[in-house]
Amino acid sequence: MRTRIAESGGASAPEFVPVILGGHVGAYSLARAFHEGYGVRSLVVTGGDTWVTDHSSIMERVHCPDLLDEDTLVRTLTGAPFADVTVPMLLLATSDTLVEKVVAVADRVGPGFRVPYVGAVVLGRATRKHTFAELAEGVDVRTPATVVIDLGGDAWTRFEAPGRYPLILKATTPTAWHSVSFEGQSKVHEVASEAELHELLARIHAAGYRDHLVLQDRIPGDDTGMRILTCYCDRDSNVRFASWGQTLIEEHSPGQLGVPAAILTGVNSEVVAQAARLLVELRWVGFANFDLKYDPRDGTVTFFELNPRLGRSNYYVTGTGHNAVSYYVDEYIRDALGPAGPIVESTAETVYSVVPVRTIKWALQGHPDLWETVHRVIKAGGLRNPLHYRAERDPRRWVKVALGGISYDRKFHRYYDPLAASGSHT
Repeated sequence: MRTRIAESGGASAPEFVPVILGGHVGAYSLARAFHEGYGVRSLVVTGGDTWVTDHSSIMERVHCPDLLDEDTLVRTLTGAPFADVTVPMLLLATSDTLVEKVVAVADRVGPGFRVPYVGAVVLGRATRKHTFAELAEGVDVRTPATVVIDLGGDAWTRFEAPGRYPLILKATTPTAWHSVSFEGQSKVHEVASEAELHELLARIHAAGYRDHLVLQDRIPGDDTGMRILTCYCDRDSNVRFASWGQTLIEEHSPGQLGVPAAILTGVNSEVVAQAARLLVELRWVGFANFDLKYDPRDGTVTFFELNPRLGRSNYYVTGTGHNAVSYYVDEYIRDALGPAGPIVESTAETVYSVVPVRTIKWALQGHPDLWETVHRVIKAGGLRNPLHYRAERDPRRWVKVALGGISYDRKFHRYYDPLAASGSHT
C-alpha cells in the first residue's frame, strides 16, 4: 500500500494520505494541490468513474457503492485499502451533502482519520439558508430579502413575497433536496410570477420535500455579477486566510447551475472583514466558501450562502500561489500553523478556468472592458486550468481533457445566451 500511494518513483511511505470523497473537478483539484505541494497521491472515493479522474497518475480511485449511505461509507473507509495505511489520513468532502456525511460518521471511521470540519450543530446553523440569513443579520452582513417557506407545515401556500418578480427559490437543506426528484428540478429556481411559483411549490411538495425553502429577491445582473470568497479558520476559529474572485461564467447545464467555470481573482478586504465577523460568530473551523453577488442597484455585495468546504472551483485559490491544502497539512498533520495574526489575503491576479479561453471570450461579449482585463491576465501567463497538469503523462487522459473542453464549450452555447443575460441584445 505504501508504494501505491507514495509519489511514483519514491520508496518511502508518505507523511500522510489525502482521502477525497467525490469524483468531479473539485476532487481532482484537491488531489492536484496535494500532489503539487507534497508529492503525495490521494485516495479518491467515488461512486463511479468520470473522465475528470480517468487515467490520472496523482490518485488511486476507490469505489464506494453509495457515498450518501452512512453505513456503506463507513464500511468503505474502514476496509481495504484504508485499513492498511499507517500514516494519518485527511478526510475531505467535495459537496455540502458529503460534508454532512463525513461529520456524521467521524466517530466511526477510526483514529487514523483527521476530519477538518465543524460539528453537526454549527454546520447546520451555517448551511441552512434561513438560519444563515438570521446569523448574517446579527453581525450586520447583507443577505437578499428573504421569506422562508416551510413545506413541512400547513401554511406553505400563504406567504408574502419578498419583492417584485422574478424571484429566486432555493432549498435550505442539500441532503433533503437531493433525496427527492421532480421534473425541472434544479439547484436554483427563478420564478417569473406568483402563478409560476405556486405551481413549482406544488410540484416540490408532491415530490415529498418537507423541509424549508427560501424565496429571495433576485439581484439583477448576469454571471459576472457573482463573487466568490474562500476563508480558512483554525481550530480556535481565528480567520487565517482569504481568497476573493469575480465569476466570469457559471455552469448552466442542468444539475450544475451556479458552479463557477471561470474566475478572475483579486482583492476585496471590506468583504473579507464582513465574512470574518460571520465566521467568528459561528465559531467556524476549516474552510468556508461564500457565494456572493454585486448589486448594481446600490453598489453593495450581498452574501447568499456559506458552503462548509473548499468549493468545486477550489483551484482558483491554489492557482494564486497559496496552496489551499497547506492549511490542512500545517494544522492537522504537522501541528505547525503558528500563532494567529492578521488575515493573509491572496492578491495575485489570475484567471481560473475549466473552459477554453474562446468560451470565456464568447461569454464576455457584453462586457468588453472585463474581457480586456481577462485577456491581459491570460497573455501575461495568468491562466490556471486545474485539469491541465503536466505531471499527468498518460496520453489517453490528455485526449479526454481536450474532449472535455470541447464538451464544455458546446454546453455553454446550448444553455446560455451571454448577450441576453447581460442585456446587450439590441
